[in-house]
Amino acid sequence: MPAIILVIVVILISAVRIVAEYERGVIFRLGRLVGAKGPGLFFIIPVIDRMVKVSLRTVVLDVPVQEVITKDNVPVSVNAVCYFRVMDPAKSIVEVQNHVMATSQISQTTLRSVVGEAELDEVLSSREKINSKLQSIIDKATDPWGIKVSMVEIKDVQLPEQMQRAIAAQAEAERDRRAKIINAEGEYQAAEKLAAAAEIIGKSPVGIQLRFLRTLTEIATENNSTTIFPVPIDLFNAFINKMKS
Repeated sequence: MPAIILVIVVILISAVRIVAEYERGVIFRLGRLVGAKGPGLFFIIPVIDRMVKVSLRTVVLDVPVQEVITKDNVPVSVNAVCYFRVMDPAKSIVEVQNHVMATSQISQTTLRSVVGEAELDEVLSSREKINSKLQSIIDKATDPWGIKVSMVEIKDVQLPEQMQRAIAAQAEAERDRRAKIINAEGEYQAAEKLAAAAEIIGKSPVGIQLRFLRTLTEIATENNSTTIFPVPIDLFNAFINKMKS
C-alpha cells in the first residue's frame, strides 16, 4: 500500500507544471501539438504529454562582425544588434529547430546583403534608412517562425586605414572650402554696405564733414604725439558757399 501511494505522489508531482509570467509551455501529446499554456500552474499527463518552455521576453541578439564590400567597391566591417521576441510560442518550436540561431543566421546574411547594395556614403550617413530596411527584411523572414523583430541597429562601421585617411583629407578640404566661401560672402556684404554708405554720405556735404570730424576724434584718442592729417579743400566748400550767400 505505501508503495502505491508513493507512486501516485510521484505521478502527481511529475504532472504539475509551473510557468512564469514571461514564459509559455508548449504541450505535445504523443508527439502531437496540443497548444501553449501559461502562465501559472497547470497539469499535464505524465509520460503521454511533453512540455517545452518558451520565453516571451525580448532577446538582444548581437550580430557578429561581417566583412562586406559596398556598392562602390569599398571593403568595410560592420556589426549590428537585433531585438526580437517570440509572439507565437507554438510556431517557434514547430516551425524551426532553434529560433535564436535561425534569427542570428538570417540577420547576418541580411546585413551583408543590404550593406553590399549601398554605397559607402549611404552606409555612413543614412543609417536610419538601412536600419529600417534591415528590420523589415528580417522581420518578414522570421514571421513564419512566430517571431517579431522590433529593431535592428548597425553598431559600428570599420573602414580600412587608407580609406580613413582619404575621408579625413576630404573633410579637411571641405572645411577649407566652406571657410573661404564664408569669408568671401562676408567681404562681399561689407563692400555692399560700404558702397551704400558712401553713396548716402556723398549726397550730403555736411555728412562728409561730420564723418571727417568723427575720424579726427578717433585718431585723437590714440597715444600719438604728432598726427598729420590731410584736409581736402572740398570739405570747406559748404562753409565758404554759406558765407558768400
